[in-house]
Formats: sequence, structure tokens, C-alpha cells
Amino acid sequence: MDLKPYEADMRNLLDMYLQADPANVLGATGTRTLVEMIVDTGIHDVIAKQINARGALSNRAVAETIINNVRKVIIRDQLTDPRFYERMSALLADLIAQSTKDAADYEELLRKAEALAKELTARGRHDGVPASLHGNAEAIVLYNNLPGVPATTFKYPTPEEALAQFALRLDRAVREQAPAGWRGDHAREAKVKNALYPLMDRDREATAAVFEIVKNQIAY
Repeated sequence: MDLKPYEADMRNLLDMYLQADPANVLGATGTRTLVEMIVDTGIHDVIAKQINARGALSNRAVAETIINNVRKVIIRDQLTDPRFYERMSALLADLIAQSTKDAADYEELLRKAEALAKELTARGRHDGVPASLHGNAEAIVLYNNLPGVPATTFKYPTPEEALAQFALRLDRAVREQAPAGWRGDHAREAKVKNALYPLMDRDREATAAVFEIVKNQIAY
């Protein structure tokens, strides 16, 4: 911190009352996120071995660490499945509200945080999804997000199985027609949009929205 811009009295106060200790590493987590570790071993084990191994943190500090890690996962992955992460964001907002209003019920807060971590890592599983989509994570994302796609004329098909078959058609069109290395290349991205456009009833707004979902699926 550069203290030169401050007056002498302010510099003296800063020197006397502010202290910035080096950051403490929260254990060696390897390539796994804290959220994944919570699901694997349980939240209390992660707190004891990773977050608060030295026992120096307050309950509030532990809760803030967990909340910040959950928020980080949501922000990082939200474009890969917008509707799913919109729901996760709402659950996180409820968790944050509880952490500030009802700090006394620490164990209940941890229980909800662990449940939210499990929901985050369960994305793409088959619960409530038609059997025809099982094993195809990208088609499942399309299936989940099509009802929320902004559109001018496009209407997503119903019932659920019809929607599932439509998601599979979109998935197949991208896999068969997307050229190699298409992301970031304007001409190649246009080919992907052209593959989606007729399937989306030539609705440009809906096509653009689905394209953004497709673009954020690593497997394509």
C-alpha cells in the first residue's frame, strides 16, 4: 500500500492500527474445488482439514469462505447452463440472507450449504429428464434451457418427450455441422448458427440465444 498520498497524521494512524498478515493457504486441494470436496467428504471434514485446520476462524468467517467458494463456482459456470445456475443463485441468495440474519444457527447454515454444494455438482444428472436424453449432457442442457429462450416467433415443443427429441435434433445438428475450431472464428460460428436457424423456425432471437448456450458447452 502506497502511503505517500496521505497526510502525516493519517499515515501515523494507518501504521498504528492496520495490519495485513500474509494469506493462509486453505490446505492442498489439488484440482478439486472446495465445493467438490464438500460433496466428497462432508462439510465438517472440509472445515476441519481445509478451511479451519488451525481453529483460528470464527463461525462467521468459515461460513463466508464456503459461501464465497459456492459463488465462485456459480459465476464460473453460469453460462454453461443458465436456467440451472439461475436457480442455484437464488438458493445462494437465501443462504447469504441466513448467514447475515441468523448467525446463531450455524449448524443449519452448514447443512444448507452442503445441500447446495451437492446440487451444484449434480448438474447434468438424469433426475426428471426423459430417458432418451440419458448420457447426453449437452442435449440435457438444451432441454432444460429451451423453455426460457427469448424468442420472437419460436415456440418450444411440448410435451416433455417432444421437447427432448427437439433438443436431440439441435445437438445432432451442431455435432454434425460445426467445423473444427469454430469458436472465436466469425465465419465458422456463422456455420453453427446456420445449422440452428432452420430448426429454430428461422427466429433470429431464439437462434442467437441457443447459439450462446451451445457455445458454452465444451464438448461441441
